[in-house]
Amino acid sequence: MENQFINLQSKRRTIYALGKDLTQSNADIVALIEAAIKNAPSAFNNQTVRAVILFNQFHDQLWDMTADRLKSEVPTEAAYQKTVEKLNGFKAAYGTVLYFTDTDVVKQNEADFPLYAANFADWAEQAQGNAQFSVWTALAEDQIGANLQHYNPLIDAKVADAYQIPANWTLRAEMPFGSIEAGAGDKDFMADADRFKIFE
Repeated sequence: MENQFINLQSKRRTIYALGKDLTQSNADIVALIEAAIKNAPSAFNNQTVRAVILFNQFHDQLWDMTADRLKSEVPTEAAYQKTVEKLNGFKAAYGTVLYFTDTDVVKQNEADFPLYAANFADWAEQAQGNAQFSVWTALAEDQIGANLQHYNPLIDAKVADAYQIPANWTLRAEMPFGSIEAGAGDKDFMADADRFKIFE
């Protein structure tokens, strides 16, 4: 099957070996990320996704803070050194996108549409997935690698303090991005028969 969108999907992979050797300007990267998030769908078009884009020392600061926060969570010094090594891989990237949900919008929707109130938190998570996938795919199309991390909620307080995050923004994911220093491995797929049902 030849389909441009499917080709783009297959290009988006989890890239862990990231570097700082990008030709795009920060302004171009910001514009790309902003456009991808703006055009990602959300329930009721409520646009609950917020993002903070970190470059340079602000990007480095995030992964240093994360390493500092995890020191008290990792049981041994040897395990902590492995954790730091992993985090240094993210720090080696060019930048990071922090994804947040605006909980004020979620609460307002719950009040405005009581029939669907129980769904809005789930729908906000779906909006996160749509936005993250959109950004990830747009970056991949521009030859920028990325991976997705979830050190929230452990780092929430440090992130909020460091980057002046509003209290109603809840951190949902962290996406380091940069030049692709080594490609992803082969990707396995489960059997279609176990995944899909077709009625025709």
